[in-house]
Order: sequence, then C-alpha cells, then structure tokens
Amino acid sequence: MITGQLRSKIDKLWEEFWTGGITNPLTVIEQISFLMFARLLDMRESTEEKKWSRKHKNKPFPGVYFPRDKQHLRWSRLKQEADAEKVLRIVRDEVFPHFRQLGQEDETEPSDGPGNTFNQYMKDATLMINKPSLLISAINMIDALPLTQGDTKGDLYEYLLSKLTTAGINGQFRTPRHIIDVMVDLVLEGNEDQALTWTVGDPACGTAGFLVRFMEGLRKRHSSPDGIHVDEETGEKTYMGDLIEPSQWKHIKSDMFHGFDFDVTMLRIAAMNMMLHEIDTPDINYQDTLSTNFTERKETCRWAEDAFDLILANPPFKGSLDEEDVHKSLTGKVKTKKTELLFLVLMLRMLKLGGRCAVIVPDGVTFGSSKAHKMLRKMLIEENQLEAVIKLPSGVFKPYAGVSTAILLFTKGGQTEDVFFFDVQADGKTLDDKRDKIGAADDWQDLDLLREAWPKWNGGNGKKHFKDRTANAFFVPKSELADNAYDLSINRYKEIVHEEIEYDPPRIIIGRLKKLEKEIARDLKELEAMLG
Repeated sequence: MITGQLRSKIDKLWEEFWTGGITNPLTVIEQISFLMFARLLDMRESTEEKKWSRKHKNKPFPGVYFPRDKQHLRWSRLKQEADAEKVLRIVRDEVFPHFRQLGQEDETEPSDGPGNTFNQYMKDATLMINKPSLLISAINMIDALPLTQGDTKGDLYEYLLSKLTTAGINGQFRTPRHIIDVMVDLVLEGNEDQALTWTVGDPACGTAGFLVRFMEGLRKRHSSPDGIHVDEETGEKTYMGDLIEPSQWKHIKSDMFHGFDFDVTMLRIAAMNMMLHEIDTPDINYQDTLSTNFTERKETCRWAEDAFDLILANPPFKGSLDEEDVHKSLTGKVKTKKTELLFLVLMLRMLKLGGRCAVIVPDGVTFGSSKAHKMLRKMLIEENQLEAVIKLPSGVFKPYAGVSTAILLFTKGGQTEDVFFFDVQADGKTLDDKRDKIGAADDWQDLDLLREAWPKWNGGNGKKHFKDRTANAFFVPKSELADNAYDLSINRYKEIVHEEIEYDPPRIIIGRLKKLEKEIARDLKELEAMLG
C-alpha cells in the first residue's frame, strides 16, 4: 500500500498523460510501463558496469544491455538531455527499436536479464507520446519514483493498475485485490510450507494480479512474528525476518509463476507488474490457451497438460467461441462453445493430479440447465474433489459488470464427499458503481468470516460446525448434490428463516386512525386561532 507523497506523484503522472491527450487508461499504463522498463534496464546496466570495472579496471565497459554504440540510449543519458525534441526522436526512433532487439543474441545479454522476457512483448510496441514536453515531464516524474526500494515499486505499480477499475476500458478490468487475497488465503491454509515448491499458473492472466498476490501471500506467511513494517512516509514495506531459503527464492523468482494471455498490451503490463515485484524473468506467454495451437504443441508449451500444482484465475466469461478453434480435447469432455465452461475443462487438463484450482465463474455455471453445464458439474463432483462453492455479491465487479459470480475451489482427482458453501453478502464495499469502502480499513465483513470458517471446515471437523443451513456457511453432501442434477447454486440449499409478523386487528387500527384524525383537527383549529 502506498500513501501520501508517493500516491500524489502517481496521480500527477497520470494527470500529465491525460492532459497531454492520452486518455485511454490502458494506453497510459502501457506507456508508463515502457518508460519504467527503460529506467530498470539502465539500473541493471549500471550494476553490470560496476561489476566490469571491479574485474577489468583498465578496459572500457563493452555494454551488456546497451552496446558501446548505444550507450546514449540509456535512461541516465536521456534524462540529462536538455533538447526535448531530440529526446523524443531518440526514444521513438532508437530506444524502442533497441527494446525490440533485446535478447535476440544470447551473447549480448546475461540469461537472467529482464530484456529476455520483455523484448518478446515489444514486437509491436509504439511510442504514443507525440509531445516532447509530455515525454520530458514523464521521464522526470518516473525518475523520481522509488524503483529501487524493494517491494515499494510493486505496490507503486499495483496502485497504478488500480486506476483500471475507475476508468472505462472496453470490457477489461481487474479482479478486486481483496477478492484475490481471500482466494489466496483459502488455497494457502494448511499448505504454507508445501506452497514454496509449487508451480502456479493463470491461463488468462491479464495484469498478473493473481500471480503477484500469491507471491505476496507467501512472503507474509514466511516472515518472522514481528510482522511487516510499513514506513509512514514512503509506504515501503519491510518484511521482518525473511524465513524463505535462498534456494526457495530461486524457484519462486524463476520457475514458480506462469501466465498466459492473448492480449499483447496486457502481457506487457503483466510482465512489468511481475518484474516490479522482484520476478526478474517472468514467464508470461502470448497464447490463446483454449486454442488448438496451445493444447497440441506440448513440445513448445509444456504447460498444456499435467503441469501445475495450483491455478488461480478469473477467466473471461463473455460470449462463445468458434468450435473449430477449440481443441477437441476440451470439447470432447464438455461439448460447448461457452468460454466459462471450456476454461474449467482446460484448468483440469493443466493441473497435475492432486493439483488445486481456485477460479471465479459466473453464477450460471453453478445452476445452468444445459447438457454442457450439467456434464461439467458432474465431472467436477464425480471425477474430482469439489471442495467449496463461495457465492459473491453481484456488485463485486461494478461498474463494469453486474453479473453474479462465485468462487469454485477444487482438486484434480480424488473424491467429493461433502461440499462447503459460503454466502458472501457483503465484501466490505458498497455494491453500487462507486464501490466505496465500508467500515474500518481492515474490515472486509463476510470475507473475514469466510477466513475464520475455512480452517474449521478444512481441518477435518467441519461437519459438526456447519450443519445449520440458515447460516452463511454450511455443507451439502455429495448425494444431495447428485439428486439435484449437481446444482451448485447456494439458494438451492440455503434455508431462509421467515419471521412471522403479527398485526393488530383491523378494528384497533381504525380506532388509532380516528384518534389521529381528531388530534390533527384540534391542531389545525389552534393554528387557525393563532392566525386570527
């Protein structure tokens, strides 16, 4: 979380782009990402330059990310240039083409450099800043941001991304951070140590919010009891006593996280988001994960099948796909064109046996009456272990979508015996388009109740705690689900208590009305007398 002065700097940077004529929020973030990348690359070049000078004191630095003939493209040189027109020409005509070439020759770049990942998303990158004054202003503002201060740079970028929820973006919006956090809490409950070795994926990653928040969840759970210190001035977070071993960090930063999306702009933003959260070489892939191209090419994409210990996702659930574009391994399981159903089949395919998934789905998945809906729910229950169905309020994704949604938590393979249901009626924010915070800063209402209930259920003694179906949390046995065509809508099983209201007899009510009329008439006479 960032506060005060740092928040003001981001707001001012955002305002500069808008007043400079760039008003699409996705484009604003993309352009800021490019400039941040330029600065980060120069910071890495400076590190390599210092290493070289220690080993080769009398030899000139050959350059790593910037060869000797391209050293003038470095951020540190650009910010010193006084001619704004010249800076614009250099960035547009030289810096961007250089970004696109990064990593094409192995000998020009270390294997762990950020260019190896980012260059693949720069193929069609275009500088949208046409005003020299705007570019100079943006360079100065980004240069003042604390991109060297550990986790602060990650929080900084997440705050920038949060502006996607307050601006119109052609149907693209982020999953609310507090919803992601509760999903992370559920999957990590009881698995804190094992999770350090997991492989985590998101087949429709967007800005990589799920992957980033999962890493944050790991860090919080593997810090000393002293907790996390937040600097009031900078907002920088310090994890007191990191308990994660170096070998574990190596896995987390290089092999743990894998994201897929077919929106190039989102891929660029996702890669930057992860890089700013200490993942130097994020594996963010340009890929339509529902397509034949993805599922057939296991030699080039080993993530297509039996690959992940955990999948966290909120895949797109609008519209239908052309059946010819979807791989037969998916439609063979559930014959449908609906993306929300196909993604669930895909996730089961991508999970290892015993791997888990927490995914947001539209309510229609839980109660749809089509053959495909019923077949999918039956597959989740009869062939896998469906652990939980968590109903979310319909306003969670406002102002962009008012659709009701639910979180499904399941394990590939195993057996379903009883399913945990939870009805989230209040998520701590108003359910209108404004989505204003309600209550204290750390009060998430029903989400906190869910966090308290889940360990009781997950600990093995859940049946004795959650028999009351009038409560927010209860369980339903598999046999009852099967008897109801595997319907997973919470309203099918939750019992509503109706309070009987007793009214006075009509004669007494009429008497009260007559008495009230007499009192009104008397008061009117007194008022008339006062007026003379």
